[in-house]
Amino acid sequence: MMELALTAEFRPNEFPAASGEQWRELVDAVLRKTGASFDSLVTKTYDGIELQPLYTLDDALEPYALAPVKQGWDVRQRHSVPDPVALMNDLEGGVTSLWLAVPASSLERLLDGVYLDLAPIVLDGSADAARAMLRIYDQAPVLATEVRGNLALRPSGDALDVIREARSRFPGLRTVVVDALPFHDAGGSDSEELGASLALAVSYLRSLTGAGFTASEAFEQLEFRFAATADQFTTIAKLRAARRLWARVAEVSGVETVQVQHAVTSSAMMTRRDPWVNMLRTTVACLAAGLGGADSVTVQPFDAAIGLPDEFARRIARNTQNLLLEESHLGEVIDPAAGSWYVERLTDALAAEAWKWFQEVERAGGLPSAHGLVAARIASTWAARSARLADRSDPITGVSEFPNLAEKPVVRDQAAGIDSDSQTPRGDAPPTPSVSSGSDTFGLPRVRYAQAFEELRDLADAQPERPRVFLATLGPVAAHTARATFAANLFNAGGFATPDAGATASAEEVARRFEESGARIAVLCGSDGSYADQAVATVEALRAAGAERVLLAGKKTDAEVDGFVHLGCPALEILTNTYGFLGIDKGAER
Repeated sequence: MMELALTAEFRPNEFPAASGEQWRELVDAVLRKTGASFDSLVTKTYDGIELQPLYTLDDALEPYALAPVKQGWDVRQRHSVPDPVALMNDLEGGVTSLWLAVPASSLERLLDGVYLDLAPIVLDGSADAARAMLRIYDQAPVLATEVRGNLALRPSGDALDVIREARSRFPGLRTVVVDALPFHDAGGSDSEELGASLALAVSYLRSLTGAGFTASEAFEQLEFRFAATADQFTTIAKLRAARRLWARVAEVSGVETVQVQHAVTSSAMMTRRDPWVNMLRTTVACLAAGLGGADSVTVQPFDAAIGLPDEFARRIARNTQNLLLEESHLGEVIDPAAGSWYVERLTDALAAEAWKWFQEVERAGGLPSAHGLVAARIASTWAARSARLADRSDPITGVSEFPNLAEKPVVRDQAAGIDSDSQTPRGDAPPTPSVSSGSDTFGLPRVRYAQAFEELRDLADAQPERPRVFLATLGPVAAHTARATFAANLFNAGGFATPDAGATASAEEVARRFEESGARIAVLCGSDGSYADQAVATVEALRAAGAERVLLAGKKTDAEVDGFVHLGCPALEILTNTYGFLGIDKGAER
């Protein structure tokens, strides 16, 4: 057997160094062949931050930000219905703290048997609930110094008296949550979420210090709540940027502190259709939250957008965290993103944009005075995001891309206790259970990225028979598969069935199969060559067979068609107009 000689010596200069300029020259040479520019490789975020295709040592920042040293994170589960069995199942299944959005009158029964020194309790903003919680702590066999959690009060009016009482009696108990979720849930960008939450936090500090708290005491009361999304690196950078921003506020206030962060998987990204995909979204979001340094993480159950989560969904949510913590050991790595050229640059850019936005809000009087400015800015961002969702530039797997028309609907109980009144949904879709009901929402709407497409799916399901769009496939299967698959995917996203002609040899054959389908609309699907040879004749044959509207999958043809579907087309508009052409609207639902 041949032995390989291995050297233990590491020689970093064994290969010639490659510069960024050399890489750029090679990339430009490839792009010239395709007619694309280098800018096509650069991605721009909703904050206007340009994400480069390559980051090198030249992009390194010194010194880079480093998260505080800690071991893992707190697994926090939210309960909006006072169900003691569900609560105990969570605690026995690995949940380490509880977020309760329940009536004050139910707290004592709900927490009976819970070891309050082991499971911190976070409330949802009710002064009555806070007072009830203090009474429970008084009666519980727990030392006052061991009480942890957050009463989540707004520091104003009578709530200030509760905050004073809690601080004097339970020094480890926080009392105020700076909730950034309303800014995210309204469609805001990451820097808008950061900047607005910073303005909100400063307004809370002013209220607390104005009520007699020292700056240090005021800072100790606050915990921040941020959204974690399936955009892994942006979530990591956002949490790191948030700590940097808060450290700056603390510095100018003469206080040394570290921001306490609670990350919650995004409500806006959750879907009602194909909700199983939500498990993937929340797993990535949880991973990012943990790697980003969150102190506590809440993973929303995959069915949270549908109704009251069942036991299976809650178990999957908590086990997502258990797996990342206990099997993947992510909590044992100190700030794994530190020193990453990409993440450090993104952290720096997000912090800069958020600080500018914070300053703009402060110049307008701060929050709540500048709530109109905040609402207008976020509405503008949501409009831009909506446009990209509508043309599927921002795809939603299982909804706007790769929909499953045969999926079995997931039915959940729309029981009382799911708070849907704190924010105003856009559109007429059923409200999504809120995860920020005890927060300052400033009248901001709540959006879900999938809502517009899901409304079309609901419209299709409400018809006596599913509406159809016929795929007029030209030639053999190999010639039309690519465009037929694209067209089917697009129209399925709107709830349309898409019967196709299969392999065809003539325009007459396509027209005959169209007649058999019972459809009124046809989409030509074929190769460029088949379009050149057959499109004109096929369109004429389809119209003679009764086609009232003929579209083409592609961008050009000599045939007289009524429209085109292609990559980047206004998919939502096309689908909506197709329903309109068929005379189907919400008034036609059965």
